[in-house]
Amino acid sequence: MLLTISTTGPAAADLGFLLHKRPDRLQEFSLTFGRALVFYPVDDAERCTAALAVEVDPIGLVRKDARGGGDFALASYVNDRPYAASSFLSVALGTVFGTAMAGKSQGRQEAADRASPFVATVACAPCRGDEDLVRRLFEPLGYTVSFEAAPLDPRFPTWGQSRYGALTLSGDVRLRDLLAHLYVLLPVLDGDKHYWVDEDEVDKLLRRGEGWLATHPE
Repeated sequence: MLLTISTTGPAAADLGFLLHKRPDRLQEFSLTFGRALVFYPVDDAERCTAALAVEVDPIGLVRKDARGGGDFALASYVNDRPYAASSFLSVALGTVFGTAMAGKSQGRQEAADRASPFVATVACAPCRGDEDLVRRLFEPLGYTVSFEAAPLDPRFPTWGQSRYGALTLSGDVRLRDLLAHLYVLLPVLDGDKHYWVDEDEVDKLLRRGEGWLATHPE
């Protein structure tokens, strides 16, 4: 799974401070289901891009999951969990960018409280056969939405499009709000969570959605 967040203009240099991750080195974080990597493909005076790559260990998931393989024998091993955006990406966001999601930035608090031009791209997002759902989720929050569906197989165009594609969100927004929107809504596109959703988890989602989720038209 790959998420990139870019910003341009004079405030581009603030992105590393807002995310609390240094642009000059690769940073690795352990997760219960794999690992996350943060790096900056672009970092100059007018543009900065931070990338969050999440590597899921599918074999480790099978060993931890007592529910079985699903509809066919290899379902636990042959699936989209390692690459399609899902609740795994949300957990990584909360773990790696937790301080940024809280809206805190030592020395750059004014920038954290200010809306800036951000572009977030999810390299592979599921749409469950309903591409319009992507727009219904994110456009009411003020984003310009682009979803480029990937073909099932480029060699056989008559097979049509797959249920996956590149999702890009653009808008003037506070970074904390962008991260919260991704955290809550990306699992909606996937339609599944890799852990049990109990009352504590519902409360956590409501806290992340404070100020916007209750009035969302969906």
